[in-house]
Amino acid sequence: MTGAARCGAARLVADLARYPWLMSRAVGITGLGVVTGLGIGGEALWEGLLAGRSAIGPIRQFDATAFPVNFAAEVDAAVTVRDFVPKNYRKAVKVMCRDVELAVIGAARAIADAKMITKGITDGGEPTFAPNRVGCQIGSGLIVAEINELTAAFAKARDETGAFTMKRFGVEGMNELTPLWLLKYLPNMLACHVTIIHDCRGPSNTITCGEASGALSIGESRRVIERGDADVCFSGGAESKINMLALLRQHYTEMMATTAPDMDPGAIVRPFGTDAIGSLPGEGAAILMVESIETAQQRGARVYAEIAGFGATQSADLSTCPPKPDASGDGLADAIEQALRDTGIKADAIDAIVPMGCGQRQYDAAEVAALQTVFGLHLAKKPLVTTKPNIGLCAAATSALDVAAGALCVHHQALPARIAPGAVLDGLDAGATKQRDARLEYVLVCGSGFGGQNTAVVLKRHKQSA
Repeated sequence: MTGAARCGAARLVADLARYPWLMSRAVGITGLGVVTGLGIGGEALWEGLLAGRSAIGPIRQFDATAFPVNFAAEVDAAVTVRDFVPKNYRKAVKVMCRDVELAVIGAARAIADAKMITKGITDGGEPTFAPNRVGCQIGSGLIVAEINELTAAFAKARDETGAFTMKRFGVEGMNELTPLWLLKYLPNMLACHVTIIHDCRGPSNTITCGEASGALSIGESRRVIERGDADVCFSGGAESKINMLALLRQHYTEMMATTAPDMDPGAIVRPFGTDAIGSLPGEGAAILMVESIETAQQRGARVYAEIAGFGATQSADLSTCPPKPDASGDGLADAIEQALRDTGIKADAIDAIVPMGCGQRQYDAAEVAALQTVFGLHLAKKPLVTTKPNIGLCAAATSALDVAAGALCVHHQALPARIAPGAVLDGLDAGATKQRDARLEYVLVCGSGFGGQNTAVVLKRHKQSA
């Protein structure tokens, strides 16, 4: 080696030491904090998917019989956030809305699943990571205020004739709300409570991009760890749309199926079905511990799967209300191609796909167009893992739940059962089937949000994940 070459190599080593993000760190998933209608924890999700069980049923949180949407996948009402926070933090529960509660529960389960210790879960030991090495990126929705809290305020905002007036709402009405009322409904409160409970002092962010929020947060966490700003991040999303106002909003997006109380709830959501009539709402959270493979190996942690590639794009017809998905599927196809290039593989290396598959015809058609662009005739040989008939469309948690499902497939080297009432579109492996073993080296998780954000995540089997 010449003197100049030696000097160049020395400068490179010095730069890598000074700027660790120049070295791409491998990143994986070491903890699954899943909350769905199927239960709490990754095991409950996996067992429900394997059995082909649906959590969709009549809405229990309020009387929805007169609503255009009567069914949803609800989390068990017996689950309480008080059981998942330290005793010294339980007073804060009063300023947690449903979305925050789901995120806090998911975070606690993720920590336990990853066998980590934090300030919020000490078990008498020292935290696994220094606080400044723990980040938090969580996807959130535009949270809707709870009706029961607004009712008293509205009642005080009527004039002498009984009509509602904004003037009285701003004076008498607002006095019925607690001073900290607004703090329950800010989208960043999910990450806020999680970071306070677990003493996360690394990079933190909130992403509000509809169904794409969870996967976008996972992509952000991966970048944070790759560039050396953290070793582990809480990542994913949480949201509940099972609320009177939120339910109507969902209906007006034209993504939801119009239902009647006498319908079979388990047969309504039909991903890629030739007679699909729409999706149904769910509530849930998927908070994942996204961690450097290096630190995971050092502490002997299980790695469900490596996050080998990520891609994101934007595409939607925003000239209409509600916005329509890009029928060509080009935006989603670009995101998938980005993720494949990031992974360093060709499309034929993908062994299975976890699509959004929401059961709404326009969104499903756009997704099929994207997959056909990327995989061509080989798409028919790629088994699809569909989750929406099991757990509903969980808004900001949707794509993170799909990543969790994909990671479980890779880890267990198996494909779950598939609920598919009726016929599905030609050229897709999406029909009803039982669980089966499979050799899965790479699994693609992809989908689009209501506002047109497209995401693609490639999960890779970790050599110690079997």
